[in-house]
Amino acid sequence: MRLLKWNNRLAKKDSWSGEISNKDAKQRVADEVSRFVKNGDTIGVGSGSTSFLALQSIAERVKQENLEVLAIPTSLEAMMNCSKLGLKTTTLSAARPDWGFDGADEVDGQNRLIKGRGGALFAEKLVMASSPKTYILVDESKFVERLGEKFAVPIEVDPRAVHLVETSLERYAAREVTMRMAQSKDGPLITEAGNILLDVRFDHIEDGMEKELSSIPGVIETGLFIGYSVEILTV
Repeated sequence: MRLLKWNNRLAKKDSWSGEISNKDAKQRVADEVSRFVKNGDTIGVGSGSTSFLALQSIAERVKQENLEVLAIPTSLEAMMNCSKLGLKTTTLSAARPDWGFDGADEVDGQNRLIKGRGGALFAEKLVMASSPKTYILVDESKFVERLGEKFAVPIEVDPRAVHLVETSLERYAAREVTMRMAQSKDGPLITEAGNILLDVRFDHIEDGMEKELSSIPGVIETGLFIGYSVEILTV
């Protein structure tokens, strides 16, 4: 369990940068999920803008009501914000979440998800798979008729296996495969686990594709979240 005790300027600044799109709608969803918090809960904390707003709302409740709550962050960004907001953190090695919350890039009519635009899909899936229930916080812009309609499927890959994985994707009729490049450094984006991300577009995504893609040697995780215990919260 860790609480931030630094008193410098960076320690006081939330680790979310830039504008938050559809902020009013996302804030309403964030406030709704904060009402689920009970004293003694261990909560899986997702990444992304809506999760960041939910984290702020939860931290305010914890402070006002003097609740004992533990958070399991899914990214460095989430961990830093937990600390700055005064929420104690733990890990999956030490505790299992009672429930969790996260965002999504796409949600279809069967509650199948694409996640990973923020690059934290590996930890997000570990926490979701460990949680009895995960609340997915989205606005109307995230709903699609066909999974993969708006976003590519992120696939986290060991750097040594990039060519093997791309070649293996041919048998799944991948329409487009691109390596995600970093924005403020040369070369590819490197995940917190030291891997690279391939963004892959498919014309059709079947239920079994998540497991099939994960079976390719060198694939660490995919951004397909299919068959998990989720409840979609939107406005």
